[in-house]
Amino acid sequence: MTYKHRNSGTCSTQVQFELEDGKLHNVIFTGGCNGNLQGISALLEGMDAQEAVNRLKGLKCGFKSTSCPDQLSRAIEEALETL
Repeated sequence: MTYKHRNSGTCSTQVQFELEDGKLHNVIFTGGCNGNLQGISALLEGMDAQEAVNRLKGLKCGFKSTSCPDQLSRAIEEALETL
């Protein structure tokens, strides 16, 4: 199933991903630091969704209270609650 999340407080405006058997696939950010976000997406491919949340939740970008990875962790948590 494909999930979309509108990001808040980051340079990226949206993240979408697929969850299949509890694993992350096809993570795509809209906007933000393209190279860094492509790297994050590649590293997360096939990773257990809860493990990704554990690693990404609470990460901050500079003086912001959140980050693109933190926003992704929030989106994954929401998606896991609907399963």
